[in-house]
Parts: sequence; structure tokens; C-alpha cells
Amino acid sequence: MTPKIKEQIETQGYTAALGVQVETLDEDSATLFLPFKDENSNPGGALHGGVAASLINLGGLSIARATLGEEAELIHTASIQVNYLAAAISEPIRAKARLLKRGKELCYVEVGVETEGGKQIARGLTTVRGRFGAEGSPPVQTVGDSGASEPGPMGKLVPKTVAFIGRLGLDFENMSGGESRIAMPFQERNANGVGGVHEGPILALLDTTGAMAAWAVTGPGSFKASTVGIQAQFVAPAGNDELVGYGRVTQQDREIFWSDIEVASRSDGHVVARGTVLYRIVTPDLKR
Repeated sequence: MTPKIKEQIETQGYTAALGVQVETLDEDSATLFLPFKDENSNPGGALHGGVAASLINLGGLSIARATLGEEAELIHTASIQVNYLAAAISEPIRAKARLLKRGKELCYVEVGVETEGGKQIARGLTTVRGRFGAEGSPPVQTVGDSGASEPGPMGKLVPKTVAFIGRLGLDFENMSGGESRIAMPFQERNANGVGGVHEGPILALLDTTGAMAAWAVTGPGSFKASTVGIQAQFVAPAGNDELVGYGRVTQQDREIFWSDIEVASRSDGHVVARGTVLYRIVTPDLKR
């Protein structure tokens, strides 16, 4: 293990706030450990899905940094897919990452997240790219949303009752008509090592925005609900600006909702990430 890379990973604002510990790391594999912390959880001690996605993202970034080397300069996740398999309840988790293939600029990494007892929590695939001094593409402007501003009862309650969402500082600006708009101010505890927002909280914002768009269809209730999967792409680095997630339900099949999301900088509307969240809400009329 390279001590320098281990320190870089563990001391970034976001990873330090999560409590990530690098157990092993080389050019082919990585193991990341995360002790249980209330502030990483939903009510009842269930690990927030954004935390599991962050560990998968970080597993890919860690191996890419070790494999591509310092000459890669800036590295970023070009694409990520996360599938959720089970919940971790008040227990630590471990992410095990494995390099599938290395190209000239790209690393393809498979990551599994499990409890110490071996229960599989989530699995993911990431494609991480090294810039090697290349300039970025021209910025893309977000399409935004309808402009509605109705957070509703859930938008006012969730940030106060879900510890992880509260720690990210998420502000629910709209949850109406199958749309959601959620803002995330820049905070040092959400930062990466180069002064911008870490990809992990951006994934968490994307996940939450997609989920809240689905809830904006059903309305609040004591329903069984969870994120089934996330597909996301990071298209530009995020600076130290406030970010806004714009979500919209594009399809519903009984209890399953598909939501498209864009995450953009508040000041200029430039898109930094986009993706699709597959979310499940089982209402009483759908229970079998």
C-alpha cells in the first residue's frame, strides 16, 4: 500500500466525515472499511444508500489512483452503476474493489459492499478516467425544472429526521407533481482533496433527488420504500459552488419509479452529473 494515497483518501473532507479507513490498496484491489456511525444512517440505524454508493465510488477511485499514477493528474468517475441488495442495520461495512481492466486512460472496477458477517449490501461497477493533462469539454447547461417551489410535508421533515441527509446540508426546495429540486451548499465536510465537492455527496444528492421525485407522486405515508439502483455519469468537476439536483419521474410501473436527475452548479447552471434512479415505494394497494 502507498502511504501517500492512503492518507489522501482518508483525510479528504468527505471521506474523513464518513470515517473511511483504507485497509488494503494496490494496483489490482482495494479494501475500505467503514465503522457504524449514526450520522451515516437513516432512522432505525439503516445505512443510507448514498453512503454505500460513496464506498463503491471511492473503491473505483482508489484503484485508479494506484494504477494510473500521479501522472494521470485529475481522475474522475466517468460512469457508475450501483445495485442495492440488502440493508446494513447499525453495523460496520466493508467495500472490496477489484480491477477488471486497465486501459490507457480508463480503469474498470467492480466493487462489492458487505457487512462483517458477509451479508452483501450493494454491488457496483465504475469506470474511472485519468485526465493526463487533457482539457475538459465545453460545459452543458441544465434544463432545470418547472420552477415550482413546494417542498410539502416530507421536504420539511426529512432533513430533520434523516441524519445523513441533515449532515450533507440538503435543502428540499420542491417536491410536487413528480418533480424534486434539492440544493446542497458547499461544505468542507463534503469536499475532495482539491477544493471541490467530492463525488460521493454528489451521488448521495442524485440518489435523494430521484427518491424524492417518486415520493412527490405518491405523497407521504408509512410505506415500504428503498432505492433499487442508480446509474450515473460525472460529466464535469464540481467546484466549491452550491449544487442543485433536479429530478423528474419519467415512468412508473406499479411500485417501481424511474427518475431522471441532473446535478448542476447553482451559480452558472453547468451540469456536473446526471443519471437515473430506480426507486420502489410499496403502498397499501400494492401489497401482496
